Amino acid sequence: MQKVIHRAETRGHFNHGWLNTWHSFSFADYYNPDRIQFGLLRVLNDDIVKPGMGFGTHPHNNMEIITIPLEGQLEHRDSMGNGSVIEAGEVQVMTAGSGITHSEFNPSQEEEVNLLQIWVFPSERNLTPRYDQKRFDTSKMKNQFLTVVTPNGEGESLFIHQDAWFSLAETDADKEMKYLMHSGNSGVYLFVIDGELEVDGDTLKSRDGMGIYDVPEFLVKSKEQAKFLVMEIPMN
Repeated sequence: MQKVIHRAETRGHFNHGWLNTWHSFSFADYYNPDRIQFGLLRVLNDDIVKPGMGFGTHPHNNMEIITIPLEGQLEHRDSMGNGSVIEAGEVQVMTAGSGITHSEFNPSQEEEVNLLQIWVFPSERNLTPRYDQKRFDTSKMKNQFLTVVTPNGEGESLFIHQDAWFSLAETDADKEMKYLMHSGNSGVYLFVIDGELEVDGDTLKSRDGMGIYDVPEFLVKSKEQAKFLVMEIPMN
């Protein structure tokens, strides 16, 4: 097993007042030459947006964008005519492809929204832009992997244009789960949302990340109640 660990406190961090944000990989004003990407995973941002605030209309292209709200609500509008609110328990995917513009705002006047925004390089350039979102049964992530993103939308999952599988899990204390890679070219970036895990002898705490590759499977042990995201992506 090859691995790299990114501790929560080593992420890029900026507090803009309306936005408190942490970057696992180089993004905007945060640049770390050792953290440009992991495989084809380019961005993992952990954002907290104040009530009534948000990101004004801005462009994207040639990226698969996955948004996972952890707390609160996020209102989305885009140049494809989509307008919706997503909240914890839902996942949003967007193919920026040949080019889109969109905005994201916290519609609440009282509560913050905390979200993960993730960018993955697509399998092809200049794809037709698309948007989708879905609510998942969070009971299905209890002590098991709930797969929310796949390359082909199998089962209940959403699809993106890449050989990538995203899964969420919520474990009780002292549980052990085995993750099996879908492809020999895959690596996994595991991100701890809450709690404490052990992987290959290393302890991971809330908001720690670990990249894992050159291994067909691995074990995740929960040292206490924990919630985490597994992002399996091509390494090249």
